[in-house]
This record gives sequence, structure tokens and C-alpha cells, in this order.
Amino acid sequence: MAIGDSQTEGVGDPTGPGGLERGWADRFAESLAARQGGLLYANLAIRGRLIAQVDEQQMEPALAMEPDLVSVVAGLNDVIRPGCDLDAVLDRMDGMQRRLAGTGATVLSITYPDPVGLMPVGRYLADRFAAFNQGLREIAARHGTRLLDVEPVAAATDDRLWCPDRLHLNPFGHERLAAGMVGLVDPEADPDGWLAELPPAPPPGTLRRAATELRWAGAFLAPWAWRRLRGRSSGDGRVARRPRLAPVRQPG
Repeated sequence: MAIGDSQTEGVGDPTGPGGLERGWADRFAESLAARQGGLLYANLAIRGRLIAQVDEQQMEPALAMEPDLVSVVAGLNDVIRPGCDLDAVLDRMDGMQRRLAGTGATVLSITYPDPVGLMPVGRYLADRFAAFNQGLREIAARHGTRLLDVEPVAAATDDRLWCPDRLHLNPFGHERLAAGMVGLVDPEADPDGWLAELPPAPPPGTLRRAATELRWAGAFLAPWAWRRLRGRSSGDGRVARRPRLAPVRQPG
């Protein structure tokens, strides 16, 4: 069972049947199914959801399906917004993980990469991200959640993992995140090997970086800000694409 927002929905990874999103959660489920000979899997995540929406819209359906293993990755859409109440975000995450762990399910979650290495405005968000990540570690420790601690991994901000919007993983990034999550539950997997095969990349020149940041601001930051001003979300009108537990089909 997977709940959350765009990353868990699979935005940035159109490698599913007919070009549909696949994402790390699908890839993770496929990997587990291959290892154990089958798996029932549901994914309730919808892009653009704030953590309160994940809690109020996805938790009850998830609990009703009585999952043995559940991932909860949420809060980023709150944290990147001006005026974010970080304590309220962490309180929601704490409550969700407490309820999920209380059922006896194994709970998985993540921390987030340092935004300074991802986007031009990252330096303005760095302290908030650091506080959010520390809160996520404390919540995970409190409830026995298996946490993939992405923040200290320098390679996690490598451009080769990310879509041009710098917010969503690309297919390779989703593949690598899935491998990291497998390392949390499979004792035979290398828990630190999910980015080990990524060789260092030379840093871009100053002019190239400046041009890239200008394109990013025009193509992604401005439309995002316009949606916020209009009270719109990228997930408006969308529904979960795997709302019920069903057997995992192996790719191609």
C-alpha cells in the first residue's frame, strides 16, 4: 500500500503501459513481487496533495485494506509553500505513522534531499527542509518506521535523477529510489547501494547553470506560483490510479 503525493503517484516516470506513470512505488512493488512470487498492491497517491489531504482522503481507505506494508511519503507540497506551519505538518505525519504502525503494518518513509543542490530558490528553503527532515527522523524512531534517509546522500541531488522541474524524479531517479526502498525490507539487498552506481558528474559551468535556472523559473516556478494564486492544484480532478489491492503485473 502506498499513500502520498506526486512522487508516489509516479509523476516523472511515464514508463508504464501506454506511457502511464509508473514511479518508484510501482517499481518497488514489482521488485517485491518478483522476490516473493506475488504481491497485492494499491497506490492511493495523487499529485499536488497537501499532507492534511493525504491524511483525510487516503488514510481511511488505506487502513480499511489492512496492509502488511505501507509507505507514507507526504509533506513536501506543504514545506515548499510560503507560510508553512511546519509543526502542523509534522503533527499530521506523526499521527498517520502512529495509526499505521498501530495496526502492526511495517511502515516506510523517506527524508528529502537538500534543496540547495536542486533549485535556485533552494537556499531559502534549506533551513525549513533540514527541520522537516529532522522531524521525520524523530517520528520514524518513535513509531519504528523504516526510513530511507535521503538528505545526507550527496548524489541524491544529481541532475541525472531529476526531471527538468527539479521537483520530480525522472525514470532513472524513480528506479534508484525504488532500489533504496527495497533495501529497507530485503535483508539480502545492499541498503547503501541504491546510488552507488552513479559516478560523479562534472559541475556545470556558471553560464550554463545561470541559463538553466532562468529556464526553470520561466517554465516551472512561474506556473506553480500562478496555480497557487488561483487556488488550483496539479491534482485537481484526479483520482488514485490503483485504488484497490490487486496483483502486481511484472513489466514487459
